Amino acid sequence: MTFFDKLAEKATRKVAHKSSRRGFLKKFGTVIAGTAAIPLLPVHRAHASAGSPSEYPGVGAQTTGNVQDPGNPASCDYWRYCAIDGFLCSCCGGSVNTCPPGTEMSPLTWIGTCLNPADNRQYIISYNDCCGKSSCGRCLCNRNEGDRPMIRPQLNNDINWCLGASTEVYNCSTAIIVGTALVE
Repeated sequence: MTFFDKLAEKATRKVAHKSSRRGFLKKFGTVIAGTAAIPLLPVHRAHASAGSPSEYPGVGAQTTGNVQDPGNPASCDYWRYCAIDGFLCSCCGGSVNTCPPGTEMSPLTWIGTCLNPADNRQYIISYNDCCGKSSCGRCLCNRNEGDRPMIRPQLNNDINWCLGASTEVYNCSTAIIVGTALVE
């Protein structure tokens, strides 16, 4: 052990001879200040806003291609999603009307009435859960316009609607137009 002790002592004395405490403190302070400034650097932030499609790789802006159905079905701001609570099937391999492959649409549903900005009319929207795979985990939206308490279950979006499917495992939610609402 004495050989290693002498070698360590010699290396330590050599470093001490060639450097000063002030020089060490100066370099150490520079490193600390530089490390603290890293979050201030201009960096592209991929997770700019929660729930935006850019947060999820491979999910870009989408369109239905119909001028009477404006908006991005991969965004929570899409007009059909006024009463949705769940992951958007349009971000999970399905569409606004269809379930992703390997899942099945639950026959049980909740409904909402949403305003289409293209024609300024109210539409009845059927929100069907897609069941059979674990939660998609992409594009979570929780909009509660017109949500009713549990005593009116057909208008409540907090229920696992996969109870009517062959499996109760929730994957994502669709928003299907059922018809025009009669509003006075």
